[in-house]
Amino acid sequence: QVQLVESGGGSVPAGGSLRLSCAASGRPFRIGRMGWYRQAPGKQRELVATVTSGGTTNYADSVKGRFTISRDNAKNTVFLQMNSLKPEDTSVYYCNYYYEGDYWGQGTQVTVSS
Repeated sequence: QVQLVESGGGSVPAGGSLRLSCAASGRPFRIGRMGWYRQAPGKQRELVATVTSGGTTNYADSVKGRFTISRDNAKNTVFLQMNSLKPEDTSVYYCNYYYEGDYWGQGTQVTVSS
């Protein structure tokens, strides 16, 4: 059973920073793609960033230069460092693991005030 548990969300003023973490369990996560998605009220879930097992990253245009995704395969953990946060970054952020299936965490709220 794959489990993903996010942490690190919270409320910050615009321009602030947050670091999200996602701890994975249930299988060796050194293979497969991990990523972060977000969903604001009334909107569809959207890609934020992904990282492959080889370290190749992909970012949404809206977060390029501000967010950094990384993974620690030894600890089965993926991180999202978010800097220069904007009010439009306010969303529930979901951790995702994709390999022989698509797995999601429960989400963590990020609120950025103007």
